[in-house]
Amino acid sequence: MRTIPWSEIAGPLVAAEDAVARLDERLARSPVRDGFIERFHFHDAAAVLWLEGELVHVEDLVLHDAHMDIRTPTHELTRAHAVLRSRRQISGNPPDWALGQEGIRRLTGRVAAPAENGPKGEGALSPEPDPEEPIEANEPDPLAEELAAIDAVLARSSAVLEGAAVERPPRPRAAPERDPLIYDPEWDERARLEDWRRSLDRVSALPPVLAGAMLWDAWEAASPLQHQPWLGTLLVAAALRQRRKTTVHLFALNTGLRVVARDRRRHRDRTTRLLAFLEAVAEAAALGIKEHDRLAMAREQMLRRTRKRRSNSKLPRLIEFVLSRPLVSSAMIEKELKVTARGALNLIGELGLREITGRGRYRAWGIV
Repeated sequence: MRTIPWSEIAGPLVAAEDAVARLDERLARSPVRDGFIERFHFHDAAAVLWLEGELVHVEDLVLHDAHMDIRTPTHELTRAHAVLRSRRQISGNPPDWALGQEGIRRLTGRVAAPAENGPKGEGALSPEPDPEEPIEANEPDPLAEELAAIDAVLARSSAVLEGAAVERPPRPRAAPERDPLIYDPEWDERARLEDWRRSLDRVSALPPVLAGAMLWDAWEAASPLQHQPWLGTLLVAAALRQRRKTTVHLFALNTGLRVVARDRRRHRDRTTRLLAFLEAVAEAAALGIKEHDRLAMAREQMLRRTRKRRSNSKLPRLIEFVLSRPLVSSAMIEKELKVTARGALNLIGELGLREITGRGRYRAWGIV
């Protein structure tokens, strides 16, 4: 790492570190923590597409995630949903998972391809023979070949159990090259990813937020993935979680980056880019604290409506569900609480939720 301009970034760095710590500490003891985390998965996914110049409404993303789209999903919406799934996957695994080999492989979708030159029955399915069509004498029987392959596997397994030396089967070939019409053949994603992962060791002695700034800047410069550039900010948030800077949530970095001007995020001067990142971290933490306080107040107000209710009332469950989504529809409530359409509307009325679409059909409610 090149020389760090401490005199310029020390103040913003302290402010960003303090803001992240205050947000995480507040969430650690908050009754609305789970709802806050789920809500910010949606907000951060929508912010990713905003940074790429695409507009995805959080409301559409919520309905798409619930498989209740009111229109045909757009390409941008499906990409935002991929970001949402990746955030949930990182958040639901141990802190070290996302930056490990297995985590990177899962998040980038690198799955081994079926073998082409291996033994029959390994990695590929042979076509089913037509029972009405007779098999010619000089034509190989597919079923006999599959049974022979099974017999060979059983014989090899028995020999291994008896301690005899067994010749290993041929290894499957590596996955075929990607389509050059979609992927640049000269773009070595694997090498670029490994080079970026080596920077994790180079920043290990730095404060967590500054290390995240260095990792973000390195990702922006290297652009390891052609079709998943958004994964970099999620891995930076995972690095903060791995360094125990955030312990109860996955930081929503993109919600802060969208506040910072693009000219500063893409500036030629590295110090300006690092300052832009630190400002984005502080903005995202401030936005998170503000949203947390709003949800906590809304929860207290809604709980007052349940004080004289029966112990088996569904209103408390509806409150938790409403807190975990930016908006809810009657169909979503029906599915979550296992009630009828009329029952869902009655619960919405009793809770006093605000209708936010202004439409007569396909209505949605939320905390405003």
